Amino acid sequence: MLTKARNLRTGRSVWQGERPPRFPKQGITKDIESDVVIIGAGISGAMQADALSEAGFSVLVVDRRGPVRGSTPASTALLQYEIDQPLTKLKRQIGEEAAIRAWRRSRLAVDGLGSRIRALSIAPVIRRDSLYLAGDVLDVAALKQEHEARRHAGIENAFLDAATLGERFGIDRDAALLGYDNIEADPVVLATGFLRMAISRGARLAWPVEIVDLDAKPRSVSLRTRDGHRIRCRHLVFCTGYELPFGEMPKGHGVLSTWALATAPQKRSLWPRCCFIWEASDPYLYMRTTPDGRIICGGEDEDFVDEDKRDALMGQKTKAIQRKLGKLLPGVSTEADYTWTGTFGASTTGLPTIGPMPDLKNCWTVMGFGGNGITYSRVGAEIIRSGLLGKGDPDAELYAFRS
Repeated sequence: MLTKARNLRTGRSVWQGERPPRFPKQGITKDIESDVVIIGAGISGAMQADALSEAGFSVLVVDRRGPVRGSTPASTALLQYEIDQPLTKLKRQIGEEAAIRAWRRSRLAVDGLGSRIRALSIAPVIRRDSLYLAGDVLDVAALKQEHEARRHAGIENAFLDAATLGERFGIDRDAALLGYDNIEADPVVLATGFLRMAISRGARLAWPVEIVDLDAKPRSVSLRTRDGHRIRCRHLVFCTGYELPFGEMPKGHGVLSTWALATAPQKRSLWPRCCFIWEASDPYLYMRTTPDGRIICGGEDEDFVDEDKRDALMGQKTKAIQRKLGKLLPGVSTEADYTWTGTFGASTTGLPTIGPMPDLKNCWTVMGFGGNGITYSRVGAEIIRSGLLGKGDPDAELYAFRS
């Protein structure tokens, strides 16, 4: 087994309310070849398949569960450029120049993802601003410093004091930063759309297929399926999310549990501009809306222990989220139509690990750790496409494996 198997989610997310996307079941029944094999048919694998098939590579995507059946349906899909780690703190961790580059690249990734979605016409692009509320990580004074640091980096934002925040958004907090032009999305629709576009160009999707062994050579990679068939490729890309290749955790990374809910539709009770809301706190509450007027709210994150303990906390964590939501926005209903819990990754810097795998020739991975998983999937698609084309990426070292 190449990747550590996990029970990635429990419950039913709002994205699973409709009939799941259908792709013909097709296994691997003989030895085959491909320029690129992508392991994982979630949002990261789908973006890779789109980028690499458009670049002219023959692409084979394999998944042991089936397409869009892992972590992707558990995502709350706040497609933000704001990194979990504030810019002022990230500067102290990796240096000012690198931190500014990381924030700018995240901003570019959101814009690039929006453009790609529009170019392929796979979903509407709904732009949302974001409110970052003062909390126990950044108080009012620290939030002002963060405001200035982002401005210095060329990232436009506004500092709102308590009076302005209350007047404009009806929220009783000491202060907030207002950011602009993030994207809300349905992650299942996105992943399905990117996969179907890749398939329309000739990419192949095989499932259920489990890869159990690999032999990475200087010019190629040989894979073996559980059924004993061989796949030969020039490049292998792991897009397995939090089911880590070989079960190995990169330095500074960890696996957490999170809980989320979606309320009943309540368009008349929603806050002005329906912006994303999240907190400069640990753990933080985060929320967004859906086109039909639901509130998606999540948080209460804690270190992952095991699936049974995570799932046993579902009722307790749901009530805690409802209490926090009701306190922050007294005018909304906290009644939950959907509740779910899932496993996700975090890192001390809020940055993912993307790039060539140490000691494995022609093997790459996208580990979208941090709260910006889908944004980082876009960064991963850009970096790996450039790498496979032999062009390199100017920001690749920001996300490289750390030993």
